[in-house]
Amino acid sequence: MIRFLPALIVLFFGSVEVLAQAAAAKYGNDFLSTGSGARALGMGNAHAGLASDVTSGYWNVAGLAGITSPQIMYMHSERFNGIVGYDYGAAALPLKHTKGVVSVSFFRQGVDNIANTLNAWDRERDQPRGNVEDYITRFSAADMAFFFSYAMQRTNNFSFGASAKVIHHKLGPFAQAWGYSLDVGVKYKTEIADLGVSVRDITTMQKMWTVDESAFGDYEAQFDSLGATLPTGQNEYVLPSVSLGASKKLNITNDLKVVAAVDADLFFENRQAYYINVGRMSIEPHVGGEISYRDLIALRAGVTDFITDPVSGFTVSPTLGMGLKVSRFVLDYGFASFAGASNDMGFTHRISLRFDFN
Repeated sequence: MIRFLPALIVLFFGSVEVLAQAAAAKYGNDFLSTGSGARALGMGNAHAGLASDVTSGYWNVAGLAGITSPQIMYMHSERFNGIVGYDYGAAALPLKHTKGVVSVSFFRQGVDNIANTLNAWDRERDQPRGNVEDYITRFSAADMAFFFSYAMQRTNNFSFGASAKVIHHKLGPFAQAWGYSLDVGVKYKTEIADLGVSVRDITTMQKMWTVDESAFGDYEAQFDSLGATLPTGQNEYVLPSVSLGASKKLNITNDLKVVAAVDADLFFENRQAYYINVGRMSIEPHVGGEISYRDLIALRAGVTDFITDPVSGFTVSPTLGMGLKVSRFVLDYGFASFAGASNDMGFTHRISLRFDFN
């Protein structure tokens, strides 16, 4: 850590300079809340104290230290009845000489094939152009993230790690943003439970937006006539958040095992709409459990999205999942209702496939 201290100092003071010229972005990185791996969804996203495979790059980077052989994973998820697609891929590699583990993770959430009709309307005739399809183009609105992670097992009971994150937002040809920050995590095993702490965006996430005004064509005059201006780019920042987790594994018999996990995500953005609020801090609980037979098949359940509002009152979102191990492949499935007891906005289905090289 001493070798990295000068770089962290430079990063900190660089962050302070950017923050002085930036605006706060509430829910600025919420596209990453989908997470990694279908096992976590089935357990209500209670994973900060449990994750010990390649998905740890997201849930708690310290969990990577538990990997003893290379792993790769891919996951696909769809939300809002398939409108929003979410893809995740990761690879982890233990380093024999340093007793550490490195990993790379990729996330993409997007809506594709969006129609751009800016040029399809004839403003002089105030009606669509002839052969209107010739003037309609298609674009994607996508959020992407890259994680570069490293973790080490310091003692038999203690591990730690860090992830460098790069974020990229792209709104078709109109605007894009780049951001960067750092996550850190620790895990500690006790006789009672395995404990985990993950601090996301510990350096505060900085995002730099740019807008291509030429992509709006000659619509600047119309904006002016409405007393508005074309959007311009600006800097944003996302405050750090903390995930606290605990998990317990019990061997019921030689073949039957049970896992229980509980997490609490702490946000400091003054989110007053949902969950438990203490001043500017919002607390988002997650609870999950798993029962497995011979580490070959597993059934999971959990609850997440503890929501209170004046209309619906108190609701939670139940989750379900299952896992199947065949040779070196681990296939996981997770299911959740997007809006708790109401499914008007559709369900979430997640499928992930992991391959262990040894």
